[in-house]
Amino acid sequence: MRIAVISDLHLGRRDAADRFGHDDTDFLRFLRFLEQSFERIVLLGDIFETLTSPRPFGHVAELRAARAAHSEISRRFERDCYTFVHGNHDLVAGHVEGAPDELMLRLEGTRVLFTHGHIYDWLVRHARWLSESGAWLGGALLRRGMDPLFRLFNGVDGLLSGVSKNPERCGFQQVAMLSARARDADIVVTGHTHVGVRAEHGDRLFLNSGSCAEGAFSYLAMDTAQGSYSVQRSW
Repeated sequence: MRIAVISDLHLGRRDAADRFGHDDTDFLRFLRFLEQSFERIVLLGDIFETLTSPRPFGHVAELRAARAAHSEISRRFERDCYTFVHGNHDLVAGHVEGAPDELMLRLEGTRVLFTHGHIYDWLVRHARWLSESGAWLGGALLRRGMDPLFRLFNGVDGLLSGVSKNPERCGFQQVAMLSARARDADIVVTGHTHVGVRAEHGDRLFLNSGSCAEGAFSYLAMDTAQGSYSVQRSW
């Protein structure tokens, strides 16, 4: 099966804290390209930004505001070829819309686990309240035009997440592969880190789709019949 995976769009309410960074019409052209090129498109979490609401704990209202602000894209995602797996920034979609937290598929004899990956993040695992508070604070900083301070906090969050470009030293990948072995998955597919990666770990494969936020195009192109898996950053 030919599958595309995109994640981490962070569609918001079109204010200063909305980090999507695309013209919606241009992004719809990208989605049409994916629809024509792949049989299935997995939306692997943090599609919507709900943790940066102007008021604390306004996640449900923020999800509605994000959907309304990007209405054409949101309607596109309701097509049958899309599968939505929630992340931590749109966790509320699991509660109010029934979005799953993972997807396990057996394709051509290969077991593939799709999950956003926040559960592999050290900070989210050990101090979720701190992670969510930091996201809310980041949104507040952006709304006040304090972008340099936001980037500083974002950098600290990246250090605490356990992400490294070296697969052997990447705590995020190591935890993901432990989960893959426990679940008997041949491939684990994540988002969350905003870093597109293809890395072999023995007889198992780790994939990360990267991010489509801040004007970037990054997606996974998967062909399970051909055994082809790659990170694409243009289309």
